[in-house]
Amino acid sequence: MSAFTSKDVARVAGVSQSTVSYVMSGKRPISASTRDRVLAAIEKLTYEPNAGARALAGRRTRVVGLVVPFGDDADPVGLLPFIETIASSARAHDYEVLLVTNDEGSAGLRRLAGRSLCDAIVMMDIKVHDERVPVAASLRVPVVLVGIPEDPRGLSCVDLDFAAAARMAVDELADTGHDELVVVGYPPPVIERRVNYAERFLHAARARAGARGLPVLVLQPQDGRRSAAAAMAEKILAHGGSGRVGVVVPFTTILRPLLHALGARGVVLGRDLSLIGLSTDAEAEDAEPPFTNISLEPRDVSRRAMASLFALLDPEPGVARPGTDLVLPRLTRRGTVRTTSTRNR
Repeated sequence: MSAFTSKDVARVAGVSQSTVSYVMSGKRPISASTRDRVLAAIEKLTYEPNAGARALAGRRTRVVGLVVPFGDDADPVGLLPFIETIASSARAHDYEVLLVTNDEGSAGLRRLAGRSLCDAIVMMDIKVHDERVPVAASLRVPVVLVGIPEDPRGLSCVDLDFAAAARMAVDELADTGHDELVVVGYPPPVIERRVNYAERFLHAARARAGARGLPVLVLQPQDGRRSAAAAMAEKILAHGGSGRVGVVVPFTTILRPLLHALGARGVVLGRDLSLIGLSTDAEAEDAEPPFTNISLEPRDVSRRAMASLFALLDPEPGVARPGTDLVLPRLTRRGTVRTTSTRNR
């Protein structure tokens, strides 16, 4: 598939390169007609008439479609390990990856499959009730979901076990003598869209806290910016009068700003307050201070998603179709959780 740039898109659409950038990033309002022209230009540039001919001749395109999150609540940094690992796995099988943003919805899936642009699709950012899932289940190409909808419609699903991650965090705090739990949860767009992992984590955290006898307060940051983190820090400190409060942060984007906000208020994690973050190990190690984390395992999730995808592309006789594959989380202690002994010093 030939490469093209934003300059090519701008030329075909009859707009500036900056307009193309704004349409793709969503950072500025663009009229519907202009947006449609840009998307039509992208579709024209990515469409290869001979791709359909190759498919009809029984040859594969050697392309995997990857549908990625798009919008203000997307996490570009957190997305990179998924894209890198999926691309690496694809190359190992002599495949290329075609990125598609999820704002195209079901139409994007139909375009990928209907025009024979790819042999299989990996779909991310799955909602609990995702209107794309029935469409994905009806396509002639294999589809693997990174995420678990309420009804997968028989599709293969791979994801971190977010419920197990929540239980692991609550147990770690309960076992180290904490008697209250604060969860810095997800921003309004994630909750309103009912993104699957957010509901799985929060439901399990509340249930486990109840089972362990820990009152739980769930805070909702507006976004991952410093102002939102500062507001969260103030609420945490106002709630933490007993000195036995443990904080769990599943919203990865706010972790670094929150660490900064707490540090600016004189809080020493592991002494004054306990904190566990849901993040990659690399992010936890590189933070200041390094924090106890439960790994998101993005590379393991991606490798297993691609293994399921290639198993569907080339099924072996007598081997069951891949179903739901939950990757177990790992907790790594880095000194930001107080034990009973450190609390009594």
